Amino acid sequence: MAQKEVSHKKAAILGLQHLLAMYSGAVAVPLLIGTALKFNSEQMTYLVSIDIFMCGLATLIQLFRNKYFGIGLPVVLGCAIQAVAPLEMIGQKFSINTMYGAIIIAGIFVFLIAGWFSKIKKLFPPVVTGTLITVIGLTLIPVAVQNMGGGNAQAKDFGSAKNLIAAFLTILIIVAIEVWTKGFLRSISVLIGLIAGTILASCMGLVSLKPVMQASWFHLPQLFYFGVPEFEWSSCLTMIIIALVSMVESTGVFFAIGDLLHKDISENDLKKGYRAEGIAQIFGGLFNTFPYTTFSQNVGLLQLSGIKTKRPIYWAAGLLMGMGLLPKIGALVTIIPDSVLGGAMLVMFTMIAVQGIKMLTKVNFENNRNILVVAISIGLGLGVTVYPQIFQDLPQTIQLFLGNGIVVASLCATLLNLIFNGRRDA
Repeated sequence: MAQKEVSHKKAAILGLQHLLAMYSGAVAVPLLIGTALKFNSEQMTYLVSIDIFMCGLATLIQLFRNKYFGIGLPVVLGCAIQAVAPLEMIGQKFSINTMYGAIIIAGIFVFLIAGWFSKIKKLFPPVVTGTLITVIGLTLIPVAVQNMGGGNAQAKDFGSAKNLIAAFLTILIIVAIEVWTKGFLRSISVLIGLIAGTILASCMGLVSLKPVMQASWFHLPQLFYFGVPEFEWSSCLTMIIIALVSMVESTGVFFAIGDLLHKDISENDLKKGYRAEGIAQIFGGLFNTFPYTTFSQNVGLLQLSGIKTKRPIYWAAGLLMGMGLLPKIGALVTIIPDSVLGGAMLVMFTMIAVQGIKMLTKVNFENNRNILVVAISIGLGLGVTVYPQIFQDLPQTIQLFLGNGIVVASLCATLLNLIFNGRRDA
């Protein structure tokens, strides 16, 4: 089904909405890793700025469909959050340069196996894809709720009246716009909710302009900023495993967007999508940032806005690159309180889960085997998300796989479907 293209002015506003939806997830990775590795303020400024720039570049690489790479779907790329703990471990045990060498090797690995990995499409009938997308949405909801409470569950003000009021007012504003408006205004309901929520939160003293005041005006990307990459086999293997986890997650996102666009995602589409992520990871290592993967956060926004063309995503990519070059402008986005972001996230992430449930309506549930596939996969996926330490006695390499609820649900659904249904369309 062809999508009606929007004007550049409207696309820019929609692009900003996509940027705001993913920004907190994008900057969380450099902040976490920089803090763990005790970076100074100058190093941290570079890390955050170049990371935002690379999010935009990685998104462009994925958008720009050509003969060799780029899936050409309206997707946004950001840092893979599952890479945080392994990268911290590598950086502390070996060096920062070893960390970036491992990222480069993992990126090359993803690019090289993209064609082979794309053949997993045959293993993803509706009973599997619907289950996977439902789990993606459901596992993101706790992140939204934690943000609604203020972000840090150990903080004294977590769940304070101010945080909860800001979060629920943001939700109410988004819902009100969705119910009582139409057209373009409805399509930017999340953006309006974030802006209005931030204004209301500032009246309660939850907004600080300090990050904007401290940020520099201009920053250029620099090759090997922290030094020349070094290569160590166990670090490279660790990041390859993380890359495989990201590929499984991205597969679910690709199928979710394909379902939204009523487009069949082919093996060739998947191959180009994986290759684009591999290239993005290689650039991440060369410019001393991080692995990049397709963000699931923005799928719910596509559904909510009803605008599913690529033009707004091009704008989002351009804005990200611009903000990476102008840290003071980029810092403006960081003043949005976690509670306000959490309110918007709850709406978007729940929409992803609902999209998965819609896909499951295509499944024949008169077949009890399909009920078991869905039930056990969702149960294990959510269980591991809540208690990833259940596998703490297993080897570290296996924990990297099984500590991710989305991967567990994907593996479980795929294996159970093969056992119960073979390769027949379930």
